[in-house]
Amino acid sequence: MNYETTIKAEAADGVTTDFTGARSLAAPAIPRWLIVGGLGVFGLLLAVALWFALAGGEPVPVDDDNSQAPAVTVVAPGMTMVTGEIEAPGTLAARRPMPVGVVGEGGQVVRVTVDAGDWVQQGQVLAVIDRSVQVQQAEAQAAQIQVARADANLAQANLDRALQLVARGFVSKADVDRLTATRDAAAARVKVAEAQLREQRARNQRLNIVAPATGYVLARAVEPGQTVGAGTPALFTIASGGEMEMLAQLSEEQLSKMSVGTVARITPTGSDQTFEGQVWQIAPTIDQQTRQGTARIALAFNPALRPGGFATARINSGSFRATVVPQSAVLADSKGSFVYVVGDDKKATRRSVKTGAVTAEGIAIIEGLTGSEKVVLRAGGFLNPGETVNPQLQKK
Repeated sequence: MNYETTIKAEAADGVTTDFTGARSLAAPAIPRWLIVGGLGVFGLLLAVALWFALAGGEPVPVDDDNSQAPAVTVVAPGMTMVTGEIEAPGTLAARRPMPVGVVGEGGQVVRVTVDAGDWVQQGQVLAVIDRSVQVQQAEAQAAQIQVARADANLAQANLDRALQLVARGFVSKADVDRLTATRDAAAARVKVAEAQLREQRARNQRLNIVAPATGYVLARAVEPGQTVGAGTPALFTIASGGEMEMLAQLSEEQLSKMSVGTVARITPTGSDQTFEGQVWQIAPTIDQQTRQGTARIALAFNPALRPGGFATARINSGSFRATVVPQSAVLADSKGSFVYVVGDDKKATRRSVKTGAVTAEGIAIIEGLTGSEKVVLRAGGFLNPGETVNPQLQKK
């Protein structure tokens, strides 16, 4: 029977040599301190787990799908009463502009008594035209009256003498009739001369350019020395009673909501003043080019209202119930206005809406919301439809 004996020797470099001629690498020894440390850590973890088990602690869930979702602030707007308001641009104008021109035969202007921006009374002289020739004509006509009266007195005297002699037979009845006719004709010529004198004086009075009504002078287009006549354009423009108005341009839909007497607030461009007026006329037609109509808003006189200037009108269109959300919640793109609504599944959903009046509290939503939804207040522009979010309800 044969036996094989192998003798192994370990060298200092860790190489083991056997007497059969084979050499192999020996595994390094594990340090004792590492083994002791590992047992200590394992014991500590075991103690912590035991403490949670005994104390009733619950581990934090690791796989929570909403733990990394973005937090967004949402509001539940509800329904409120909204005072409707339509904002419209337009121009200021005189409500009843009155052009004042030459009503007589005209002539050379010798004096202008008012300027643009003055307040005038009805009948006040605005400009005076030279009347030296007309005055002489009036004096000549007055002299003609005296001549006619003298002829009438003579005809009356002749008739009186004839009536005294007719009883004696010295004057025939025919002569009396002739003298009576002469007397009547002379009296008629007196009346004609008097009428002609009144006409001449009236013509002379019309040489004065006077204010046809009390009002505010908007424009003056005449200077002393200027020759004017019947064909001359208006010399003055007066706003009757100083009344102003705004010609607000509105769409067909907005005009349908208007009514005479509706209150409006007018703010001229470049001014912080606001003036209150009322709609007194609504255009019966729509411009075929712009598809707009005009609402005329009456305004009381104020020097700050300058005809021809631009202004903005805010017109009351009545009260209605609607959902009001902050302006930051309403977004818009090529498809129209929309908001993001968060449902019970915590997913953001796009909701198309139709906006209405803009109020101090926000924008009125007249279609698309019932008021019970949770609407994303801000950061809607960073969300995608269907994205999971962590809603934080904002209290009113």
